[in-house]
Amino acid sequence: MMQAMDILELAKAALALFAIVDPVGVIPMFLLATQGYTLAQSHAAARIAALTVLGVLTLFAFLGEPLLTFFGIRLAAFAVAGGLLLLLLALSMVQARVSPQRQTQDEAVEAEERDAVGVVPLGIPLLAGPGAITHVIVAASAAKGEVLHQTALLIPIGLVALSVWLSFRAAPVISRRLGKTGIHVVTRLMGLIIAAISVEMIADGLGKLFPGLLT
Repeated sequence: MMQAMDILELAKAALALFAIVDPVGVIPMFLLATQGYTLAQSHAAARIAALTVLGVLTLFAFLGEPLLTFFGIRLAAFAVAGGLLLLLLALSMVQARVSPQRQTQDEAVEAEERDAVGVVPLGIPLLAGPGAITHVIVAASAAKGEVLHQTALLIPIGLVALSVWLSFRAAPVISRRLGKTGIHVVTRLMGLIIAAISVEMIADGLGKLFPGLLT
């Protein structure tokens, strides 16, 4: 039976992952990418994007640490690098603009010409991008090989994928109700949360790489 602390950690992982993926903030890109779609096609794109997020993050939850081991990368070093990447993402979100780490200008233009927008660029890299992948790998590695705890990470991953599907299904309504200003406010709030998470990741990684910093 999972202890209360485990449940708390899963809740924190779900909230952090939701902030990083930020499905509400991606709604304008979803509406742009699916412009001219029928309702059925739009719903299909939402479903594919959610399944892509679920599949990619689940894959890295189980294979992320073995990949780091294969390349000889210490988790602490990866946490620092990932924290810096998340900080760049957070700074872009606070300014209510799409970070180059999530989507370049060329990818944005190409997205308008693609049919499978649910996979690329919506699923990857806008939603399940480097920031989300980094967070999942670090969270899974913290389980120290405990398969039960790693499997439990499927709960926050599944919840975030569900939030993507619901947000995109209701994208027109949310966009009308919140407007650009409302969506920007949500994005900025998520950016602040991600900035705090990134600083914690960097501090924790540096503390493990250089134990003398903690004394």
